[in-house]
Amino acid sequence: MVHTPSRSWVASVFGKGLMKLASRRISMAIQSTLTASRTSINLSTLETYLPKCQRLRQVNQILSQMIFTGFIKDTYAASRLHKYSIDSSLVSLDYSRQIFDHLTNPNAFTWNNMMRAYLDQSFHEDVIILYKRMQSSCLSPDGYTYPLVIQACDWPSAGKQIHGHVVRKGFLSDVYVNNTLINMYACFADIASARQVFDESPVVDSVSWNSLLAGYIQVGAVKEAKFVFDSMPERNVIASNSMIRLFGSCGLVTEACQVFDEMGEKDMVSWSALISSFEQNGMYLDALHMFKQMVTSGSSIDEIVIVSVVSACANLMAVDKGTSIHGLALKIGIDSYVNLQNASIHMYAAFDNMGAAEKIFSTSHHLDLISWNSMISGYMKCGLIDSAVALFHSMPEKDVVSWSAMISGHSQHCHYSEALDFFQEMQQGNIRPDETTLVTVISACTHLEAFHQGQSIHDFYIRRSGLRINFILGTTLIDMYMKCGSMENALDVFNGMEEKGVSTWNAIILGLGSYGLADRSLEMFAEMKRHGVPPNEITFIGVLSSCRHMGLVNEARYHFQTMDNEHKIQPNVKHYGCMVDLLGRAGLLKEAEELILSMPIAPDEATWGALLSACEKYGDSEMGERVGRKLIELHPDHDGFHVELSNMCASKGQWNDVLKIRQKMTEVGVVKTAGSSFG
Repeated sequence: MVHTPSRSWVASVFGKGLMKLASRRISMAIQSTLTASRTSINLSTLETYLPKCQRLRQVNQILSQMIFTGFIKDTYAASRLHKYSIDSSLVSLDYSRQIFDHLTNPNAFTWNNMMRAYLDQSFHEDVIILYKRMQSSCLSPDGYTYPLVIQACDWPSAGKQIHGHVVRKGFLSDVYVNNTLINMYACFADIASARQVFDESPVVDSVSWNSLLAGYIQVGAVKEAKFVFDSMPERNVIASNSMIRLFGSCGLVTEACQVFDEMGEKDMVSWSALISSFEQNGMYLDALHMFKQMVTSGSSIDEIVIVSVVSACANLMAVDKGTSIHGLALKIGIDSYVNLQNASIHMYAAFDNMGAAEKIFSTSHHLDLISWNSMISGYMKCGLIDSAVALFHSMPEKDVVSWSAMISGHSQHCHYSEALDFFQEMQQGNIRPDETTLVTVISACTHLEAFHQGQSIHDFYIRRSGLRINFILGTTLIDMYMKCGSMENALDVFNGMEEKGVSTWNAIILGLGSYGLADRSLEMFAEMKRHGVPPNEITFIGVLSSCRHMGLVNEARYHFQTMDNEHKIQPNVKHYGCMVDLLGRAGLLKEAEELILSMPIAPDEATWGALLSACEKYGDSEMGERVGRKLIELHPDHDGFHVELSNMCASKGQWNDVLKIRQKMTEVGVVKTAGSSFG
């Protein structure tokens, strides 16, 4: 016997508003049908008219009739109504839940549908609550329930607990359940557990392989991902695309190309992944060439691939090509994507075409912080400091990148005081600087010799916060302390650094040398080699300078020779200058001159000048005259060289030559600097 609920019960459950809605006039077809069968509604009626509902009141009319007739207790009919309520845009999720809560015997299909509705809207907690309620009912979860619950697990502990339920309930043989478990563990970066589920699965399919592969890719395990990919019985496009992206992100472009070339079928993502791999690894011409092939192949094009191509054009300074690519984006109607707009703004800024960048910025309806920051950086790059400042002050919101752009921009144009002013304003706004900003600010303090301000920044933002000093930040601090006269602070920073790059060692070697501590500078160089850090050109400038200060001729010769022989570093004019100066100071004038004449590059004024000074010191007027004439030949407008040569000629009594030198000075308009005198 079918129980017919009373009107008062219906009103208490669904509200008086529902009773009023049920009595209103609805579409004639539904009204006539329901009127003809006042005491019953059958499945045929339900299946016929539910899909025809265009308003919520029509759904309510059918629901009302089901309640009045007791048809709501029919499990299958109730599941059909509930499924419709979830899928229909007319019914809210809360209302679907209200219907669900008052179903007498919802079947597993209905439970799963309710969970899926919550999952689709990311209401994970509600899924778990329903699952627990289902466990306490007389109905057991099935193979469709567990994948939903597993996907709702936001924490590894919850996922492992549900995994335990899967084991106890005997669903380990269900490939759908196992695939969801593999994917869950992969998302939690627990690849060991994902691999265990995969290995213990009696049946695996392409989803199983893809899920396991995705897990290895997520954690950047290239070797393991490649092994899984190579072991796949059938490689699909998704797996191949994922491997291209992984190889590209790890700098393995050759491997990415191999995967691409071996693909039987390629989609838009395949082309985009390879082009992005080229762009990420600085292979900009290859990126443009591949994009040309993509267009020729007839593949669709989206904003993602255009972003990579635009970036490649910016790095190549390919103005015409970049403008053409932007025009293509306009033509196919994808230019409104904010990521593409930001990339285009950056590109035009690289081209010094802020007019084009301004046009994109001013006409966009989808600006974000990156858009504003890109414009500020572009203005600064192009030297339009006032425009950058004006735009900065008009920003609706600012982040640390915005402030950093202003600070670094002013520093790049040697406006160090203004850079520190912006940093102070940033502090007042309680914006915490990042490492990039700190490096820029400390460098500004170095240029201004603002020791106390630099030390204060070091104490407050680095020491007190426990910020780990990487080699860039550490090197900047060492350079500041050395140039501001605080060698001990510089050494403290150096000794406290876990990571030291070649620039860090260079800063300490050059710094110690500038304090006249040449012996300690050379000791640091020896320690640098013991740590296995290869020196560079700057290192040897510091080493040769220290040898020069200490008069270590033989050691300098040794280091100079090892530059090319051992370290494959070609000495530049500064290295030769140090050696010539050292040899000259030691009185080895002939060796110094021979070194100059053997130089594979043209010696500069300082190198010849060092030898000329040595000739004066040791009274070698013959060589001095020769060198002096060479200097005047190279720099006829340099009064000092004329004076020195004149003095040498005078010391030998060559007055005719002295007169010729003075006449030459008059002819070329060289005026003797006050304080210098002819002999």
